[in-house]
Amino acid sequence: MTAKKISEGNETARGRPRAFDPDAAVETALGLFHARGYDAVGVAELSQAIGVNPPSLYAAFGSKQGLYERAVARYLTREGAFVSEILAEPGPVAEIGARLFARAAEAYGADRMHLGCLVTDGARNSADEGVCAFTKTLKAAARDRVIARFRQGFPPESAPGKAERLADYVGVTLAGLSASARDGLPLEALTEAAAIAGAGFRAACGDPETGG
Repeated sequence: MTAKKISEGNETARGRPRAFDPDAAVETALGLFHARGYDAVGVAELSQAIGVNPPSLYAAFGSKQGLYERAVARYLTREGAFVSEILAEPGPVAEIGARLFARAAEAYGADRMHLGCLVTDGARNSADEGVCAFTKTLKAAARDRVIARFRQGFPPESAPGKAERLADYVGVTLAGLSASARDGLPLEALTEAAAIAGAGFRAACGDPETGG
């Protein structure tokens, strides 16, 4: 047997290196970032988990933040999609808010390996200015979407500032549910807290709505 044949045989036995799959890489990174947060997951760990060396990771995603942004984008189409879905539903603002809280409790607390909201808490207290700015932009856009939906029930001309105040109620409540989930509050307790928050939100809506 020639040296070439021996070499080919050894390569076949060992198996060729697996092809780099960016989609699978994003999925792996999403799990790590959601479980432990942006700052706690380093490039070396990401590279090892994905199965590439750091230069290949940078070539594919530009930076750790670039990979994080891709992971967050995927999160928002799946685990975090409930906010956009509920905002698109018909019904009074009072019920939309209550549904958001109930669904958030489930989304944030059901998977004990991936607790809380990746957008809200994935980069909390991060030392990376770029990822903090990215997170701030996402939160501002989410608030704007909530305000736009709530104005269907409380237009500015008849209820000035009410949609904004109710949107802040939602933002604070969702952030609290996320933080509590990450701190280990059981799903049952999260669900009860969400129900209480929903009752308070209905009361805060108060005045009859003009639409929704």
